[in-house]
Amino acid sequence: MAKKKVAQIIVETLELFGVKRCYGVVGDTLNDVTNAMRFHTEIEWVHVRHEEVGGFAAGAESFMTKGLTACAGSCGPGSLHFINGLYESHRNGAPVVLIASQLPTAVLGTNFPQEVDYKPIYEGCSVYCEEVKNPHEAKRVIMTACQEALAKRGVAVVILPSDISATEVEDLPIRQLYQPKHPLIYPQESELVKLAKIINSGGKVGIYAGAGCEGAHEIVIALAERLKAPIAHTSRGKDFIEGENPYNVGMTGMMGIRSGYQMIEECDTLIILGADFAWSQFYPKHAKIVQIDRDPQKLGLRHGIELGLIGDIEPTLERLLPHLDQRESTEFLDRCRHLYQKTVKKLDKKAVAASEELIHPQYLTELLSEYAKKDAFATADGGSATVWLLRHFETLGTRRTLVSLKHGTMANAMPQAIGIQKSHPDRQVIALCGDGGMTMLMGDLLTIVQEKLPVKIVVINNGTLDFVELEMKADGMVNSYTDLQNPDFALMADSIGMKGFSAKGSHELEETVKAFLEHEGPALLDVHTSRLELIYPPHATPGNYLNMALYGAKAIIGGEGESFFGMLKDNYLRK
Repeated sequence: MAKKKVAQIIVETLELFGVKRCYGVVGDTLNDVTNAMRFHTEIEWVHVRHEEVGGFAAGAESFMTKGLTACAGSCGPGSLHFINGLYESHRNGAPVVLIASQLPTAVLGTNFPQEVDYKPIYEGCSVYCEEVKNPHEAKRVIMTACQEALAKRGVAVVILPSDISATEVEDLPIRQLYQPKHPLIYPQESELVKLAKIINSGGKVGIYAGAGCEGAHEIVIALAERLKAPIAHTSRGKDFIEGENPYNVGMTGMMGIRSGYQMIEECDTLIILGADFAWSQFYPKHAKIVQIDRDPQKLGLRHGIELGLIGDIEPTLERLLPHLDQRESTEFLDRCRHLYQKTVKKLDKKAVAASEELIHPQYLTELLSEYAKKDAFATADGGSATVWLLRHFETLGTRRTLVSLKHGTMANAMPQAIGIQKSHPDRQVIALCGDGGMTMLMGDLLTIVQEKLPVKIVVINNGTLDFVELEMKADGMVNSYTDLQNPDFALMADSIGMKGFSAKGSHELEETVKAFLEHEGPALLDVHTSRLELIYPPHATPGNYLNMALYGAKAIIGGEGESFFGMLKDNYLRK
């Protein structure tokens, strides 16, 4: 059997497990890996400017394709820089393999320059993390990493010292290349009967659907039809529930809307389907709760439940439906749907161009939703951009969105758009970026240009970390340290090879958005939105009003009353 360098064995194994792209920055301890990738595989190397971007991009590609992607970095700071992007990817359930190249084994443990012990760092955001200590075991380690990442839907890390990478050994056959499909899981018949008894005894039945409903849209609608039940959904369930759904009453939670919140508050029986919403205060206080989830660890994790069953949503509901009574009364459904329509109408009040000098981010997002292609992808930075995308960008059942909900990071939108665009070259990809998030990783706009990606970058330019500013105000504090001195993003885009667009008034925005989205290559739209825009929670408490009044009093006493009165004017007096 012919001998090969360990580096070649590793990259060939990645390719056999379906890796099409590897994101990273080259460096000396990685040289054998990148050389082998170039000459012995068809894997495309995507040269990012910062490794964190590579972690986000690889995870986004994997999340949308369900396949395996890879990252690779040099020793020390190089592979360390991936950490935040891979934390996001891991918490999203995206299978990614990181090749973290390491110093030669002879100097490890000597406090050598650039020496970093990766294992304790990456064990917290991976399903598998091992160092190749024996070149003859390299094939086993990389195979296990690929299998674990795919089977457990997460990040796998292979730490590869440079001297082992360059060592020649006999190649071994792949022990198990075929990746079995995940089996369908559904409860026993006796459990379904027990569940149906609880549901049938309920009066006002509601459905709360999460990301676990992916691929189950039709059967969830059939369940709602049988029970005449309104459907609220989590933010991660938006893509799979919102489109073509006559029972939809919107999201709940802090980023949700009043109708979704109110339905869950008023129902007496709540069916939770594939949802792992973390904030317990948004679950009903007096209803009977039943839950179906593939992961048994999620049953009852966030709130007490009457009954929890293990199962995939589609096959479980197919077997549950025959046990459920057909309902005729639509009183609860009609009331919830009426409130939904009223809530959406109220949200849309700010999605107008009534005042030339004031651009509401809601209006911007609804224009993007109106003119984006029907199969577009959209990402959003953590913070207010996430709220506007979730509330005002319609998925239609054909679009996909990706925001940082489990990890809650800034600066994710543009990097994730890179990964999605690389894996879906014929689809439109839009990144809704905050000005804070954009400027964190702004250097990788050059990656978009260098890779010739037609990504559409939208910058919500309000000159502040506005979500943080709102959190301060909501706690009764006068905001501090949130100001951002921004460049002319459109001019900057033009200078690096993108097409820059800019809008400072609402009357010009619609035509600018249309021209921006129709541009064939990479483009950036710099939109000067209102800094003082409020994000209304789905249910305001007396404490919310008290803290906002406290902020106003402190602002006036501290000589910043102009900002407080400007906030009142922009949100309540001007359109």
